[in-house]
Amino acid sequence: MAFSHPLARGAKIWAEKTLDGEDHQVLVVVTTIALGPGVKGFKKRLVEKLSRAAQEYLAASAEATGFVLINRMRDWDAKSS
Repeated sequence: MAFSHPLARGAKIWAEKTLDGEDHQVLVVVTTIALGPGVKGFKKRLVEKLSRAAQEYLAASAEATGFVLINRMRDWDAKSS
């Protein structure tokens, strides 16, 4: 079962290695919504809605131990100016 949500533009399970050498699976969710309170257009309820959906997916699938929300890389330059 793959993660899918109207606010997500893509999602993938990525393997990460912690500082103590343990491997973990993390759900990486790519979105176009503003994720930080200091960013123009930030809507807390949308971030909470997407976060809740990711948490529910993790609880149902047990594919990963956590999740992270990120913006598309092409949006990064626009936000830094």
